[in-house]
Amino acid sequence: SRVECSWSLKKVLHGYRHILKQRLQSCPDLVSFMVELKTVLEIALKNTQDLHVPRPPEYYSCLVRDLETLGWNKVAYVDTGLATVKLKAEDSRGRQHLVTLKLNAKYPAEPPDCLVDFPVQFAVSWMPQNSLIDIYNQFLAALESLKEFWDALDEIDGKTWVLEPENPTRSATSRRIAIGNNVSVNVEVDPRHPKMLPECYFLGADHVVTPLRTKLNNNMHLWDPEISLLQNLKDLLEIDFPSRAVLEKSDFAKDCGICYAYRLDGSAPDQVCDDPRCGQPFHQACLHEWLQGLPTSRQSFNVIFGECPYCNKVRKSKEQE
Repeated sequence: SRVECSWSLKKVLHGYRHILKQRLQSCPDLVSFMVELKTVLEIALKNTQDLHVPRPPEYYSCLVRDLETLGWNKVAYVDTGLATVKLKAEDSRGRQHLVTLKLNAKYPAEPPDCLVDFPVQFAVSWMPQNSLIDIYNQFLAALESLKEFWDALDEIDGKTWVLEPENPTRSATSRRIAIGNNVSVNVEVDPRHPKMLPECYFLGADHVVTPLRTKLNNNMHLWDPEISLLQNLKDLLEIDFPSRAVLEKSDFAKDCGICYAYRLDGSAPDQVCDDPRCGQPFHQACLHEWLQGLPTSRQSFNVIFGECPYCNKVRKSKEQE
């Protein structure tokens, strides 16, 4: 269980997270917890000095002036208290982006907090004489610097079957791409160097994965930064990724052979039986729990060896950290 709330309430409860966690674990039901939460909130509000500090008139006149100078067509949202502003921008590829600004009462003497959906930190350079235009221009420059990174991942998303993440955000740097039935490759792309060879991790049965790993190692010298990341992966692995135009995602998204579900805590099955006649996929957590429950399994440090639930071939499972 967890508590989700507005950012302002989260700020009030900031120093009381350990108490809330303790109450969540100890309360027998939701009603009891809500009573406890009310008590914690009353204490927190008494100890919060600057929660309702009125902002000076200069703050509002300065902010409105900055917004008018920037242009209201670039504003996606302003809250009723004029404390949170969302600005929208389009990069040179036509992708839409938002930056959320949370302003304190000392604006513009102090910069607003900037929240963005980026794979890297967005650090704003700010002087007291700066305005929202300066932040917006820095935002546009950051979008341009990440253009090639998003180009590479957009091509992967558009031309292959991505198993994970299911709905990738702009900050997501990895893609698990389907290669075949119960075989996939997880690529981790460096946002700062998107045209370099990404970190690749293969998932699937050993007899299928080993040749792919060998091809990658043998052909690594062929990587060409002048062509797209996806085309490079095809050339190095000497394969064509399954086409979205021909096949459906259900052709690769096979359910776990233990829990009979595809998603478990947001994760897809990533373990496959090595026997070519079996090839049953499992979630790491399901397989580990299954092998732990078998009296015939043996453990060496954090690795368990036991029989596949389907074909009795010996499987191994490493305990998740």
